[in-house]
Amino acid sequence: MMHAPDARRLAEGLVFLVLFALTIPAANWLIQHAGTACVPRGPCLVPVLPALPGWSGLSAPSGVLMVGVALVLRDLVQRRLGVLVAAAAVLVGALISAFLAPPALVIASAAAFLVSEMADLAVYTPLARRRMVTAVVASGLVGLVVDSLLFLWLAFGSLDFLAGQVVGKAWMVLLSIPFMVWLRRRDERLGLAPA
Repeated sequence: MMHAPDARRLAEGLVFLVLFALTIPAANWLIQHAGTACVPRGPCLVPVLPALPGWSGLSAPSGVLMVGVALVLRDLVQRRLGVLVAAAAVLVGALISAFLAPPALVIASAAAFLVSEMADLAVYTPLARRRMVTAVVASGLVGLVVDSLLFLWLAFGSLDFLAGQVVGKAWMVLLSIPFMVWLRRRDERLGLAPA
């Protein structure tokens, strides 16, 4: 029979796993269909930094929102279900990404997802036990840079939207900090250790 903390860890881990899996089709759909502007033969864009007098602001492909969330959710999957489940989720996620992406984005989407999430895992794992919030932020920043470089180069042969990609994904990682602080404190209060 499963103890209450183990049951809670499993239940929360499964929720994080499902949410992680949903970020993949959401990112692929957003990049093709949602944004304030859609570039011909390119991505749909969303603003990630506002325009200021004399500066037009910064935009990014709209899928960045879900990619930033995916990097955080992968860390949560690992925290709740363990490194092997997280690594398997990344591999399955790359397959889902390849299957759901439009033909022009299949290789870019799958490769960027696989490499960036594994980079995230490699940075998160050694930091997570002692410094969970630092681990999420550091691994997210590494993952988002890797994802941005690979995806843009493979999908569009250009790094034109690199700054916007990095900023957009970084917003999502940074917005997760209050939740991560709350989760760490709650885990400590409940005696809920990482997997």
